[in-house]
Amino acid sequence: MKAVITATAKYLPENVLSNHDLEQILDTNDDWIRTRTGIRERRILKDPDKATSFLCSEVARQLLDIRGVSADDVDLIIVATMTPDMLFPSTACLVQNAIGASNAWAFDLSGACSGFIYALHTGSQFISAGTHKRVMIIGGEKMSAVMDYTDRTTCVLFGDGAAGVLLEPGTDENHGILDARLYSDGSGGDNLCMPAGGSSRPTTHDTVDQKLHFLQQDGRQVFKSAVVAMADVATEIMERNGLAAEQVDYLIPHQANHRIIQATAERMGISLDHVAVNIDRYGNTSAATIPICLAELDETNKLQTGSNLILVSFGAGYTWGGIYLKWQ
Repeated sequence: MKAVITATAKYLPENVLSNHDLEQILDTNDDWIRTRTGIRERRILKDPDKATSFLCSEVARQLLDIRGVSADDVDLIIVATMTPDMLFPSTACLVQNAIGASNAWAFDLSGACSGFIYALHTGSQFISAGTHKRVMIIGGEKMSAVMDYTDRTTCVLFGDGAAGVLLEPGTDENHGILDARLYSDGSGGDNLCMPAGGSSRPTTHDTVDQKLHFLQQDGRQVFKSAVVAMADVATEIMERNGLAAEQVDYLIPHQANHRIIQATAERMGISLDHVAVNIDRYGNTSAATIPICLAELDETNKLQTGSNLILVSFGAGYTWGGIYLKWQ
């Protein structure tokens, strides 16, 4: 049986950090940021007592309300994140406790910006196997917690947010999650990483002083790799499933850079009015970008039964992949 999405939800913090706000603390300007990235503002979770699990728990509660089910009805919670509240316990376990999902087991999945794609495919396998009836997949990030706000090459790109879906068994084998292609290439790992905080470089005064607990990236190299990988996997998904450009109702790409999104759409031969884009409002929320786009399409009634959706992403690792799903 196929896994179908029966509910979507998103949560964005109220505080807006605009390009004009960043002009006050960095040697940058609105035109420079928008021209190169497509971003004009992003959301920031300013409360120091709230972390990624708070964002994800808000999404989880919405999913339950929208679907009209109890937390006790959830079998599994997977949280895709690279900004967990702490190394352990998992953010998913914190969410499970927060919503009272006493019958669910829970774990985090670390795929960086491809985390939601990885988690969605993983969760769908439990549905297809017939062992689970309700699986909650959430992508959430408090990216502001790993940003160096003196580094204009990185901090202008990222924002905070979370979104997710509820997966259940479908009644039609031609609807739901129909195909997935997932990839990794660890040789690119040094180009996008947080160098310290793990077992190879435990936290010391020296690692803190060197700002090794912030995200670091070689932007040019990551851009070049992402353009090729996202376009390649998108066209591969189309070819594997015999989809012509006019049959793709929406491309839902990871929101890292507007130029990457455009290049992927052009390679697929589809126009931008069939592409989900919100990078201008939220920036790069890593594992949350794709489910936020999906939730926005759903809540504005742009998805109809039978809509063909292609989800593609690229992230640190390197990780990348694509999913083809037909809306139920």
